[in-house]
Amino acid sequence: MNSEQTNLQAALFGLGLDRAAPAPLHQQLTEALRQMILSGRAAPGTRLPASRQLARDLSVSRQTTLTALDQLLAEGYLETRPGAGTYVARDLPHLAPPPAPAPIATPTAPIPARPFHPGAPDMAQFPHAVWARHLDRAWRRPAPELLALPDPFGWPPLRAAIAAHLAAWRGLDRPGAQVMITSGATETFELLARALFRPGDSVLVESPGYGPMRSALTRAGLAITRMAVDDDGAILPDGARARGVIVTPSRHYPMGMTLPLARRLALIDWARRTNAWVIEDDYDSEFRYTGAPLPPLAALDAERVIYVGSFSKLLSPALRLGYAVLPQALLAPLRAALAETGPRASLIPQPALASFMESGEFATHLRRMRRLYGQRQAVLRAALARALPDHLIAAPDPAGMHLLCRPGPALEQVPDTEIAAIARDAGITLRALSAYWPDGDGPQGLVLGYAGFEPEALEAAVLRLADVLKARYP
Repeated sequence: MNSEQTNLQAALFGLGLDRAAPAPLHQQLTEALRQMILSGRAAPGTRLPASRQLARDLSVSRQTTLTALDQLLAEGYLETRPGAGTYVARDLPHLAPPPAPAPIATPTAPIPARPFHPGAPDMAQFPHAVWARHLDRAWRRPAPELLALPDPFGWPPLRAAIAAHLAAWRGLDRPGAQVMITSGATETFELLARALFRPGDSVLVESPGYGPMRSALTRAGLAITRMAVDDDGAILPDGARARGVIVTPSRHYPMGMTLPLARRLALIDWARRTNAWVIEDDYDSEFRYTGAPLPPLAALDAERVIYVGSFSKLLSPALRLGYAVLPQALLAPLRAALAETGPRASLIPQPALASFMESGEFATHLRRMRRLYGQRQAVLRAALARALPDHLIAAPDPAGMHLLCRPGPALEQVPDTEIAAIARDAGITLRALSAYWPDGDGPQGLVLGYAGFEPEALEAAVLRLADVLKARYP
């Protein structure tokens, strides 16, 4: 069926006849078909349904459709072709040709991540066949519970599987009932901002910190108070007065430091004394290459700390799944907040992810990716040491998905934003460290992601970067 025939079928499908109207049905049908032809929705040369079919589609008698069609034949709007049916007349000189449709813009293909884009997981390593099996098993014959009204907090088996994972990998022992599934970190912060705070409340955040999180707080009408960071992480201001604080204690982004125990305990003590909430963003702590992942801040306090995690870097950003582990006192307020907007997290991948985790394949995948990413960090550091020893100095990092490079002697007087621009023109993604501060006044350095790129791609990008930097700054 061509597009003109499809357009006519759509127009006929939307045609309605009013039996309570003064005009008889055949007149209503005649006028409706006439307007379709005049407006171009029924293009010249388009075949009309047979009178019997049209009568069935409109729930009218065949005599009604025959009367309407005969009238339009007499007026010259329609023509018959022996043995072929009734068509919109081709020769209608009084009709202006319909305007040419506006050209449809061709969607642009997504631009693949280029070295050294930070935070990009290696999607080529995603267990596609295994995932497809779990997804097919969940939805080929879905359990009756999947077809019922869903729990706003998410699929219960997935919440239980996340709780079991956190107990085994992070030492965080909480029941699945305290886990809330979201569509990702941004929605989590939006929900927490609505449920925990009121417009105008002050919230402490690290500077630098996660930009989308700050935006979510601003949209909620909260006042953001910046906390400086040093080599040990966030510094809680003396006499701080705020309703909450958001921190990344296991691994600060982008600096990579870990909050020491003394500061963790001081933060919890402050929250208890001031009746404030601590939101712990634990975005990639599973990727630790020396020793076991560090225990989270939430393991030290079950009543004041909310633990936030996501699967975007562990598995795939396309899943659009995150979670929060809530204190018991926040279960009712968060359910009330979800009742206002409804959950955004799709139920489709949740049962598949639950069985993927329960089977042990999720843990196997994490162990494999942790080993792979650790090897890639070593490859990147070795390539930088060979090709750019006087330009970029990269210390080993015990965790994460990116390296923080300090300018070497050859680049000491060159702004990191200028270095990033030179690399960008060469097809390489470098992030200027200073740009992570809200005013762009942070320390000098470059952020190089390595997790999502094969060793050969990392080495080739370093050589290309060496060519352009040495040409400008030998």
